[in-house]
Amino acid sequence: MGHRDLNPFVSDGILMGEDDDLSCGGYDFRIDRYTPPSGRRDKKDFGESYSRIFDQIQFQDATGNPSSLSIHAGETVWDLIHDTKSKLYPHQREGFEFMWKNIAGDIFIEKLKRPLSDDGNGCIISHAPGTGKTRLTIVFLQAFMNQYPMCRPVIIAPRGMLLTWEDEFRKWNVDIPFHNLNKLELSAEENAISAKIIGQVGCRGRSRDYIRFVKVTSWLTSSSILGVSYPLFEKLAGDRQQKGQHDQIRKYLLNSPGLLVLDEGHTPRSDQSLTWKALTSVATSRRIMLSGTPFQNNIEELYNTLCLVHPKFADRIDEIHPSCKRGRPRINKDRGKRGTLTKFIGETTDDRLMKLRTMIDPFVHVHKGTILQESLPGLRDSLVFLRPSELQKALLEIASKAKSFFQEVCWVSLISIHPSLVAEEEMFSAYKSEIERTESTIDAGVKTKFVTKLIWLADALGERVLVFSEFLDPLVFIKQQLQSQFSWNEGREVLYMDGKLDQNQRQYSIRSFNDESSEAKVLLASQKACSEGINLVGASRVVLLDTAWNPSVERQAISRAYRLGQKKVVHVYRLITSGTVEVQKYASQAQKDRISQLIFSPTDGPTCHSEASKIVSEDKVFEALVDDKSLSPIFEKIIHQPKAFDMIDTFDFTDLKL
Repeated sequence: MGHRDLNPFVSDGILMGEDDDLSCGGYDFRIDRYTPPSGRRDKKDFGESYSRIFDQIQFQDATGNPSSLSIHAGETVWDLIHDTKSKLYPHQREGFEFMWKNIAGDIFIEKLKRPLSDDGNGCIISHAPGTGKTRLTIVFLQAFMNQYPMCRPVIIAPRGMLLTWEDEFRKWNVDIPFHNLNKLELSAEENAISAKIIGQVGCRGRSRDYIRFVKVTSWLTSSSILGVSYPLFEKLAGDRQQKGQHDQIRKYLLNSPGLLVLDEGHTPRSDQSLTWKALTSVATSRRIMLSGTPFQNNIEELYNTLCLVHPKFADRIDEIHPSCKRGRPRINKDRGKRGTLTKFIGETTDDRLMKLRTMIDPFVHVHKGTILQESLPGLRDSLVFLRPSELQKALLEIASKAKSFFQEVCWVSLISIHPSLVAEEEMFSAYKSEIERTESTIDAGVKTKFVTKLIWLADALGERVLVFSEFLDPLVFIKQQLQSQFSWNEGREVLYMDGKLDQNQRQYSIRSFNDESSEAKVLLASQKACSEGINLVGASRVVLLDTAWNPSVERQAISRAYRLGQKKVVHVYRLITSGTVEVQKYASQAQKDRISQLIFSPTDGPTCHSEASKIVSEDKVFEALVDDKSLSPIFEKIIHQPKAFDMIDTFDFTDLKL
């Protein structure tokens, strides 16, 4: 890259020795020989030391310092990354140019403002999960940072995906330093910074705050990218932090980024969440949201998502439907506009949803996954309705009398998987002895019976199974049963992942599961912690043990296996217990999915996984399960390739209130 010198300087009157210069990523900065307070050094002292050093470093504005590369007439942003265009899929090439037009205004280099103007906009890349959004974004960042080396991008993602980003940068041989703020180890570049800073701060060892200080300093003083999780960003940049704690880091996180990338950007969708509030405080309006499922539950959440990535969207609502009065406090004003949007959508009739789609079209790029249809062997999606056992029926009847609907839903999910999962609940004490007798009998639960038989048959064909659940107890139970019945070992044949798993161990499990030479047979995964952003193409069969209210949760889970890089047909089994609230939950999914398709689907072509996949007419493993005399009684109904529009009629579901 043709970088210019950053040429920062320190405060007037500070004398620096020759040895105090520090080279970082092609730029130099200098730090005063700061002497920390003598005696005991507590957190406050260290914070003051960091603050003093931050104050003495002058940073170039993120909108400045364009590349010094010569420009020739007619050159486009593709010329910033030679030989890359041909390696991208058509939808990625479209997305690349779409990003440039929204973020910087044009794709012709001679028309780009230098330095980068403050009037850039945000955009949403709504490409189906598994279609290469991360790769597309990395290519864009390479080009953007070639043109604007000191734009200081920040990638904010779910915690478990930051190491995936690191892996992707390495995979594509990207030479841009990536500073993972959640990581407690320092990279080689960060160690170089630390070697100079540590003497100035005067601390012994490396505290968590010190490591974060080094990473932020490294990012601020070089052409590099900062990665941080949503919770940590809120902690460091939000309003709830104690006054004086992380003040300097907060200031730089909010004011220094020239570009914000929100991976799985639908995550902070509630305007009452501290994370959403912290993100809306970031100064730059250049924001890229990556989400294959931007519509999650309702129009209110969608409004918050749209305003987060494109703050001017609220003003657009005013232009079209000016019922929101001026002069009210900001928060009430925004709520008024959100209400206006909801009123504008009204009863979510198709024509009104299409109007909303027209409003967001300029800053939302949609790809529903046709590249998967063209590139992958296929997808077979099956709704499997199971009859509960007599004990399960009795327990489900008791669960229906729970004091709260939330408690009922939770109990129904657990009982439907296996009765022993509610053994400790006082509500079911009348059946305590019967429940205890089932604890070592996996066949006592219709779902555990189905899953273990499926895993056994799949293994016989050399296939691996990915099992998702919203709850951890069922996953632990199945893991123990597989170890007991098949003499399999955790970490070898059986892999387990939840949100508490160490990040390095998590990456090891992912690599092991995808490694064809490993002995892995099944991965039991928490839906919340593992259903987004990670690649699990080692699986050719996916089981969803329970049903979510939100259709995007299941779509994301399926896309861990059904994504670019998959070599086999992917078979999906959505297990639903007949006669329970799980049926209602799936019906709710169908209604929400329909709304999402109307807003975010292209005017033609496939609109969901089931329609966008090659037709797969057979499933030998599933046929063997259905034909098994010991299993056939548990099957009540099977629907292959369910479609959201058809499901609404199937379940006779009334309109969902949005």
